[in-house]
Amino acid sequence: MALKLLRTIRLDPSDAFVFARAAEPGEWAVPGTFLFWERPVETLIGKERAAFRSGLLGVGSFGWSTLATIVEASETERDALIGALAERLVLHCGAPSLAVAREAAQAEVAYAQELAEPPAGTLVAIHRAVEGGEIVERFRTLLPGTDDKHSRAFSFVEDTEEAPSDEVDLAAMVSGKARS
Repeated sequence: MALKLLRTIRLDPSDAFVFARAAEPGEWAVPGTFLFWERPVETLIGKERAAFRSGLLGVGSFGWSTLATIVEASETERDALIGALAERLVLHCGAPSLAVAREAAQAEVAYAQELAEPPAGTLVAIHRAVEGGEIVERFRTLLPGTDDKHSRAFSFVEDTEEAPSDEVDLAAMVSGKARS
């Protein structure tokens, strides 16, 4: 059985607007829920709240991504991911030592591996909520499309109509004389 992990993916630029710090596409990813364990969720507002609800943690930047994709990985890549996450746990979360941080990183990466059981290329999204005083995670997956048009989340269709002009006359819009 091949080793699989999560990598951040960006299908559009929205993560840069949704999260205070967006992960870069292609970073190794983990769920990152541990960053919210000691924080009262009701105090999270705006972009922090968005990260709580739907962010997967990009390990390289410690930024958030709405989606991750499942990819095959080597033991060397997994070990490097554990080391990188451990360093960030010391740097960003105040872990008392690299050894303690490494144990926590191993557990988080093992959890990410469990989430990466579907086939490579599958997209993964998270939704977090507080239920009964506990953080509850729900994961959604979207399998790679096949030739069957109904299995695709998005499809591209050629538009035969003339493309609209990119020019906008704001003065005409305000005065009510805009072209239609």
